[in-house]
Order: sequence, then structure tokens, then C-alpha cells
Amino acid sequence: MKKRRKRNTSRKAQALPSDSSDSFNTPFSCLGDMLKQAQAETQSDNEEDKNNPVPEGESCSPNQSQSANGAEEENTLFREAMAGVEPLQSNRVRARDPGPLSKPSRRPLLEGELEAYAQLVDLVSGGGSFDIEYTDEYIEGAVIGADPDLLTKLRRGDFSIQAHFDLHGMTTSEAREAVERFILSSVIKGLRCVLIIHGRGLNSRDQIPILKERMSSWLKRGRLKKMVLAFATAQPCDGGAGALYVFLRKCKPEKMQFTD
Repeated sequence: MKKRRKRNTSRKAQALPSDSSDSFNTPFSCLGDMLKQAQAETQSDNEEDKNNPVPEGESCSPNQSQSANGAEEENTLFREAMAGVEPLQSNRVRARDPGPLSKPSRRPLLEGELEAYAQLVDLVSGGGSFDIEYTDEYIEGAVIGADPDLLTKLRRGDFSIQAHFDLHGMTTSEAREAVERFILSSVIKGLRCVLIIHGRGLNSRDQIPILKERMSSWLKRGRLKKMVLAFATAQPCDGGAGALYVFLRKCKPEKMQFTD
């Protein structure tokens, strides 16, 4: 029995490999080669990236490259679809830029409008302080509160005429300026009663005495109302319905202060 056991032991010993370390390292023998190959591939990729760098600002993302390609394809398809299409002609007129707002220009007032405006100003400011009466042939007026005898004497021609001025041949604007200069000059000279010949309007359009109608408004307005006390249609010997007596205030030429 003992001899058979020894034979079996020797057979088992012969079945085992001679080098136990080689049998354990066999599964990992290729790891070293795989590691070297991976390092070599990584090094080659790095060298390729250095030789072909990606431009700054561009991304290598596959999604972005796909979107760029898709946008280019859409643009190409759109251009192909719109080839030969002509834009429609519109009848609409484009409005111009109005630009900065400007104040509307006012139309210059006509002569009649100027007179109406002046009378309105006198009414508002209280400047129309004359009591005036007139008919087709006769006109007279006096400062409110003046002595009634003054207008009566002036109407009768009791005062001597110290100066006169003729407006024949003048336009309305020329006549107005002339009247103002004449009255002012007369007041400075200390004159009290003057005669202004305005005419009957026989040579005017429709034979309307325009200057006669304007005289009353000129004498009772502006600076003339501070110089005039009363006025009345002249007597026939002095021009009748074509002339006007004007009685002036007293004044001090150096100060131009007017008193009764």
C-alpha cells in the first residue's frame, strides 16, 4: 500500500509546470505593448494638432458645423427658388420726414384788417377815449371829458388855422405817416389848431373817401391820441367835407408831456 501512494505523488509532481511565475503572468503579458501603442497614438495626434491648429473663434463642435451647413443649404435653396422673381411696383408715395417743427408764417394783414385790429387794441387797452360822431359828409370827435364849448367853437371855425397839410395823391400808408409827422411837428412848434385836407374821395375807387374814414381812427389811436384834443369837419371856406380841423394839446418840447 505504501508503494502505490508514492507513485501517485510522483505523477502529480510531474504534471505541474516547472516555472510557476510564468503561468501567472501570461494573461498580462500584452499590457505593456498596448500601453506603448496608446502613448504613440496620443503623441501623433498632438503633433497633428500643432501642425493644423483650429482658427481662433471657430468651434470644432459637430453640432455647430452641422447648423452652419444647414443654414448654407437653406440660403442656397432660397436663392434658387427666388431666381427670376421681380419685385412688385408700388403706387404708394412714401411720406417725407417732416423734420423739426417750425412756426407757421403769418399772412401780413391788409390795410382794412390793420384798422380793425388797431381799434380792437384800443378797445381792450382803454385807448379809444374819444367821443366821435359822423355822417356821410360830417365828422367830429373830442376827448371824453373835454370842455363842450371847445368842440362847438372848433365846429364853427372860430379858431384861426396855424398850419395845414394836403394828403391828395398819397396812398393810405403814406397819408398815415404824413399825418403823424405833421401833427408831431405842429405840437413841437406849440401850434393849437391845424387843418388837414384829406379830400372827398372823388378820384378813388368807387368814389369812397378812404382817407376821410381813416382820419378818425388815426387821430384817436397810438401816440396821436396824446396830442389831439378834438377834431371836426371844416367849414366850406376851408375845404368843407374834404378837410378837417384838428385842435392840439399843449406840450413842452423838451419833455413831450401833454396837458390840457
